[in-house]
Amino acid sequence: MAEIILNGQSVKTEAADMEDLKRQTYASEGLSEDIQRHCVWIVEGFQTDENLSLKDGMTINWIQKGKMPDREEMESMLCARHTPHVYEKAKKARVAIAGLGGLGSNIAIMLARTGIGHLHLIDFDIVEPSNLNRQQYMVEHLGMYKTEALKDELQRMNPYIEVKIDTVHITEENCRDLFKDDDIICEAFDKPDVKAMLTEQLLCYYPEKTLICGSGMAGYGSSNTIKTRKINDHFYICGDGVSGAMPGRGLMAPRVTICAAHEANMVLRCVLGLDADEI
Repeated sequence: MAEIILNGQSVKTEAADMEDLKRQTYASEGLSEDIQRHCVWIVEGFQTDENLSLKDGMTINWIQKGKMPDREEMESMLCARHTPHVYEKAKKARVAIAGLGGLGSNIAIMLARTGIGHLHLIDFDIVEPSNLNRQQYMVEHLGMYKTEALKDELQRMNPYIEVKIDTVHITEENCRDLFKDDDIICEAFDKPDVKAMLTEQLLCYYPEKTLICGSGMAGYGSSNTIKTRKINDHFYICGDGVSGAMPGRGLMAPRVTICAAHEANMVLRCVLGLDADEI
């Protein structure tokens, strides 16, 4: 008899291998053969159909495709896919995203899929047609505030994360209060003067918080020129540092998304407490 963790619960089973466990599980759940064909099994964080032998302490998750799991099952599944020490830290993190355009909306999507438990979305603008070339919005969102549209998208992906929104302009006057409860702030503005204002205010008021900024991601230049640079222990800049938007060099989905991925990955590294010098 093996004692395993099945969908987050400690279970003792007489099954010798995965095929035995599946048969027992399907029988106890009363699942038809058609439903069984649409079940996904994850063993130690890896989706597999291999008939592995069961051992004490193995972590196994299964889910029916197309069926919404409850919160406990969802967290167990995400934990299995991310590995436990990653997900446990991610779900406690509090991350703000200032600006929800091509950079910010993509950062938010990645962080939600990574399991960041508390996201704070800040923007004043509405979704309009030209946003659709690179931003994470759909035609159905046209005319909506970006904060509300993106919150809707995130909660359709994971209804169990906490999403706070502020539909406001960020100014010198409200900056300190807006970010008081956030651990990490991602800057994702288009205008250099607003970027500079936010950076100056946050470094002044909250030098202990982590600030991750974007600079230089326009056009369709080499992907490999986009880097993450460490400025100090709590301040990072992602991008190539030079490719700003201008006539003849617009903002396009691939490079903007690459830069967003740099910011999102730096958030995760900071949350996990990894050596910030190894970026």
